[in-house]
Amino acid sequence: MSKLDDKAILITGGTGSFGKEFVKRILSNSTPARVIVYSRDELKQYEMAQEVSHPNLRYFLGDVRDETRLTTALEGVDIVVHAAAMKQVPASEYNPIECIKTNVIGAENIINASVAQRVGRVIALSTDKAVNPINLYGATKLCSDKLFIAANHLTHGSDTTFSVVRYGNVVGSRGSVIPFFLERRKTGKLPITNARMTRFWITLAEGAAFVERCLGLMRGGEIFIPKIPSMKITDLATAIGPECEQEIIGIRPGEKLHEIMIPSDEARHTLEFDNYYLIYPDNAFWGYDHTAPYGGETGKPVDENFAYTSDGNTDWIGPDGLARIIDKTQD
Repeated sequence: MSKLDDKAILITGGTGSFGKEFVKRILSNSTPARVIVYSRDELKQYEMAQEVSHPNLRYFLGDVRDETRLTTALEGVDIVVHAAAMKQVPASEYNPIECIKTNVIGAENIINASVAQRVGRVIALSTDKAVNPINLYGATKLCSDKLFIAANHLTHGSDTTFSVVRYGNVVGSRGSVIPFFLERRKTGKLPITNARMTRFWITLAEGAAFVERCLGLMRGGEIFIPKIPSMKITDLATAIGPECEQEIIGIRPGEKLHEIMIPSDEARHTLEFDNYYLIYPDNAFWGYDHTAPYGGETGKPVDENFAYTSDGNTDWIGPDGLARIIDKTQD
């Protein structure tokens, strides 16, 4: 029996790449009472409804900026997966207040509405760009993470609990580099910002599975980080267009050479498990106990100088492995 059986589950940003994958997964693996796709674009909801239909699936129009609408949508909901965000770095830099309204004010609205409606569990999706951010998108996601962790103080770890899942670039997601490279290879040239650039890498299916697992593990206040491989951007270009010239164009504003998911400053409250890391809250005034096992497994403290970075990773995917993953995403 799935822990999601008979639960009412709402996914914000549910028409996005993650949302669609997650909805398909839980409808296939569980028997939820309701699955609610909450998003603001009626066309995307219509298009998704042609692809994904189920007697217990609902499409609810609304914006995370609208707390009143969120409160209405969350009536009777047991679980919230918060995936809605403004993600494009250049657009966020040019329209900063719009990014803040969605990623920060939207997060606070989710928290307030969830507390008001006594939602049981809320898990928010984060990004590696929230760690030591150098662009506004990353800064707003860092702020969002802090809001969700601190929200546990509002309920003292009971009634409604809040946690965060943080992972890296998603293979083939809308707006990612793979669709861009696939289009540009027609020209015979693939633009590379920096030949040394590395990134964490996860598939949509792996991301959805990890979020589902964390919903069963969370007690409130954790940031869950999956152990995932790194790749070199040049290897990705080779996998997509082995015959293409790789043209170095220079690093873009707001872009990092390497990504970080756990900075060394957070090593002192990071635990390692077989397949993931967990950052437990520094100021858990609601009585959080990080020594208790998660799913029967007890976490081990990492080294005090530990950092989880894309260039320092021990797990890598080369061109051949990337090519196989890309082929699967195109099926």
